[in-house]
Amino acid sequence: MAKRLVQTLTQAGITNQRVLDVIQRTPRERFMPESLAHKAYENTALPIGNGQTISQPLMVATMTQLLIQHDCRHVLEIGTGSGYQTAVLAQLVEQVFSVERIAQLQYQAKRRLRSLDIHNVATRHGDGWEGWKSKAPFDGIIVTAAASELPAALLEQLADGGVLIIPVGETKQSLTVVRRFGDEFEQQRIGDVRFVPLVKGAVQ
Repeated sequence: MAKRLVQTLTQAGITNQRVLDVIQRTPRERFMPESLAHKAYENTALPIGNGQTISQPLMVATMTQLLIQHDCRHVLEIGTGSGYQTAVLAQLVEQVFSVERIAQLQYQAKRRLRSLDIHNVATRHGDGWEGWKSKAPFDGIIVTAAASELPAALLEQLADGGVLIIPVGETKQSLTVVRRFGDEFEQQRIGDVRFVPLVKGAVQ
């Protein structure tokens, strides 16, 4: 089933073999409710509770491929969710710092990652709009929810030469790649996407 998903991703334009290998060996069924496990290797987003979803594998692969084209070792993830994107990243970079606004999801993701023997991830319950200042700067930042505008704190926490992958927009959202060069930020729009909104504040 995982092989079939990888074939789908390849046909959809994912070319990075490291990304494809990691997706093939990461058990997606472990990151969703048991009742939906039979859909784990379909290329679709699925609900994980608390009004949140586990992203479509193609979107996980696309964002990860965009990120690791650059030399990203120290990565911030905004929106831990189920922990699936976190697990994929953790197998491709040195260290992942992941912020989740919903305490229950953060706790569950932390347990899942530990059970899969993934230990180069630090998770935190907090407001994704604020990033994780004490761990900055980051070579790469990946945001798994759509922001109404580019969050100023994330731009500040991006290292010089770093890359931010983020969906931006409300009614219409665009996957955007932001590169930092000193005090200048260069933006590139990749295409239209649909994500849950990046909500301010944290909840228990």
